[in-house]
Amino acid sequence: MMIAVTGASGHIGNCLVRELKKQGAQVKVLIHEFRNNLDELGVELIQGNLLEPESLDTLCKGADVVFHLAAKIVLDNRSPELVYATNVTGTKNMIVAARRNQVQKFIHFSSIDAFRIEASDRVLDENRALLETRKSIYGFTKAESEREVMKAVGEGLNAVILNPTAVIGLFDYKESFLGQAIRDIYQGKIPFLVNGGFNWVDVRDVVDSSIQAMESGRKGETYILSGNFCSLKELSSMISKISDCKIPVLVPVALARLACPFFQVYSALTGKEPVYTQQSLDLLVSSPSNISCEKAKKELGHKPRELMQTLRETIDWYKVNQYLNQDDDTR
Repeated sequence: MMIAVTGASGHIGNCLVRELKKQGAQVKVLIHEFRNNLDELGVELIQGNLLEPESLDTLCKGADVVFHLAAKIVLDNRSPELVYATNVTGTKNMIVAARRNQVQKFIHFSSIDAFRIEASDRVLDENRALLETRKSIYGFTKAESEREVMKAVGEGLNAVILNPTAVIGLFDYKESFLGQAIRDIYQGKIPFLVNGGFNWVDVRDVVDSSIQAMESGRKGETYILSGNFCSLKELSSMISKISDCKIPVLVPVALARLACPFFQVYSALTGKEPVYTQQSLDLLVSSPSNISCEKAKKELGHKPRELMQTLRETIDWYKVNQYLNQDDDTR
C-alpha cells in the first residue's frame, strides 16, 4: 500500500510515518522546509508545499491513502492571511489533488480547537458545532478546512476527519508548543501558572487510532482523539514527582494577561514562542474538561494511556535526545 503524508516533519506526522514504515507500508511525504529526521526513515521525499498544486499531484500520484496533517499552528492571531492560506486553501488544494489522482481514502487532521466552546461542564463530542468566528484564527481555519472536507465528501470523496486534543509524547524533534511547555516546567522556566488546563493525549495513541481509521473510519465521519484532562497545576505536580522540580506559583488570569506584552517582547528578542498569549490564556481558561472520545474508542479502538506514563516516557526521551539541560538530573 502506498501512503502519502503531509506534515510529516511535525510531531504527529513523524510518529505516524515511523509506525507506517514499521507496519510495512510504502510512504512518501511532502517536504517544505523542515526535514526533521525523515531522511533516515526510508521514505520518498517530495519537495513542495500546500500552495504548489504540482507538488501535491506528485505526492498523491499512485497513493492509496492520504494523511493530511500539514497546518500552520499559531497561539495568537499573527499572520492571519498566511494561516488561512495554509490551513484552508492548502486543504482545498490537497482535496483537488487527491480526487484528481483517485486516492481511495483521505484522512484529514483537524483539531479540538475547531469546535465551538460552550459551557465547560457540558460534554464536548462530535455533535458540537464548529467555530464560526475569527477570534482564534487557528481554530477558525481548522473549522473552515473541515467544512471543505465535508463539502468534498458530498461530492464523492471518501474522507475521515480526526480531531486530536493537546498532543504530547515521544519523537518531538520539531519542539512543539506543548512539548516546550513540558520542558519549561521541568526546567523551572515557567514564571507562573494560571487556573485552567487541557485535555492531553499521547501522540502514540493518536497515531494508532489514525492508522485504524484507514480501515474502520467511516466516510464523512469525525472522530475526537482525546486523552485525559489535567490542569497546569496538576501537570506541574506530576512533573515535579518525576523530576523534583519546583511547582510555579498560581496567579490570577487577569494578572497573567497584563504580562502578555512582556512575553511578546521577550519572544521577539529570543525567537522563542511566548510562554503565554491572550489567545493561549483564552484556551486555557475555557478548555472543556469533559471531552468524549467514546466514538473513537468504539470505531477506531482508541485507547488513551495514563498521563503520568506519557510524561515519564516523554521526559526520558527528551533526556536521551538532549532536549533538556545537562544539569537537570542534579536537582
